[in-house]
Amino acid sequence: MGAAIGRGTEACGGTAAHGGAGVGAGTAASRGTEACGGTAAGAGTAAGGGATVGRGTETCGGTAARGGAGAGGGTGVRGGAGDDGATGAGGGAAAKRALDVLGGLVLLAVLSPLLAAVALSIALGSAAPGRGVLRRRTVAGLEGRPFTMLTFRTRSSLAALPLLLHVVTGRMSLVGPCPLTPGHRECAGEGRRRLSVRPGLTGPWQISGRSDLPWEERELLDLHYVDHHWLGTDLLVLARTLPAVRRRRAAGRPARVA
Repeated sequence: MGAAIGRGTEACGGTAAHGGAGVGAGTAASRGTEACGGTAAGAGTAAGGGATVGRGTETCGGTAARGGAGAGGGTGVRGGAGDDGATGAGGGAAAKRALDVLGGLVLLAVLSPLLAAVALSIALGSAAPGRGVLRRRTVAGLEGRPFTMLTFRTRSSLAALPLLLHVVTGRMSLVGPCPLTPGHRECAGEGRRRLSVRPGLTGPWQISGRSDLPWEERELLDLHYVDHHWLGTDLLVLARTLPAVRRRRAAGRPARVA
């Protein structure tokens, strides 16, 4: 009772005060306690009965007590970052990615004959045979990492079909901000928040009902999506995308391609 691990005590290759368990009430891990190759003070959990993890607690090759855990079982381990860089509950990011993979694979399987037909049509009807059927454009992906986005060389909405490949491989999402070039002004300053999620094949900018949406309004829509999106938002946007495309086609407006 009242015993303490003395100054400079270390467990080389073992675990010191693992799990925060002390010898008795009031037991404390004293100054300089370290675990060489192990875990110090059980990843930040304080020793029981009012004991505290002393100053200078250190891990050599192990896990340090993060954030200065307090007494009485206060653990300083923070929640992990989500798939899209959002700290907190990672379940929403995992669900969004699952929707992207599952939805992308299903759409690719269903639309693969159409993909082949569009590619063949462009190849046969091209005035420059060596030009290819795909248009390449460098855009900013998750966390600003650039990648080459592929679309068909056509003005119709079918131009976006190759983007499904980017969705499945994790470069893009089914729903997200409008893909922009890395140097675009909307990717700077406050607009850098848009880079915390993947760009989308569709998004609020796609279903806005306007083909001439000013960049300022598009930026507001994208940032609102970044700050408030969840799985229900994505499902709603997906449900409204096809009707929006049909309305623009019926009105004779140009197709809006990401």
